[in-house]
Amino acid sequence: MSKKLYLMRHGQTLFNEKKKIQGASDSPLTKLGIEQALMAKAYYDDANVQFQSLYSSTQERACDTLELICPEKSYVRLKGLKEWNFGLFEAESELLNPPHKPGETSYGDYFVDYGGESSVDVQNRMNETLTEIMKNDEADTMLAVSHGGAIFMFLQLWLPFEQVKEVKFTNCCILEFEYEDAKFKFIQAINPTEDK
Repeated sequence: MSKKLYLMRHGQTLFNEKKKIQGASDSPLTKLGIEQALMAKAYYDDANVQFQSLYSSTQERACDTLELICPEKSYVRLKGLKEWNFGLFEAESELLNPPHKPGETSYGDYFVDYGGESSVDVQNRMNETLTEIMKNDEADTMLAVSHGGAIFMFLQLWLPFEQVKEVKFTNCCILEFEYEDAKFKFIQAINPTEDK
């Protein structure tokens, strides 16, 4: 039996607004970030998407986004859904991010030397966490709120990179997947803050 996963990014934060690297660090949702979460809620309401189970990264920006979308509903917080840890680059200017070389699909091991995670570590962590959710939860429609870098790495496992590059990882973007026979099938990307 197939199940449905809606995997989405949190709303805009203060660090997003200030163009700071935000991974294991946290910063609050901005006024716009709150509005984006409410736009995502409106999308789900209009599409009559009913979640039986809810999951979030343990980070405040993801939890706050989920609580705006599904107020007064209980959810599970999982460290496996956290953002990429960028080590000493945390809270620094995004201008310090290393440039992607032609043909590269991620930062590789770049941040490991600075106390952060490798791209493979992030990818494996996300895949293991989301697979466990889908295997062990009896619900057929689930929402998980995570982060741009972590979602980007997860999607690369299930979609050719040429197609991954076409996905807009905006704040509160939603990636819809079907899960069956231990595999995720990417259905579509939805950007409720842009698609209205």
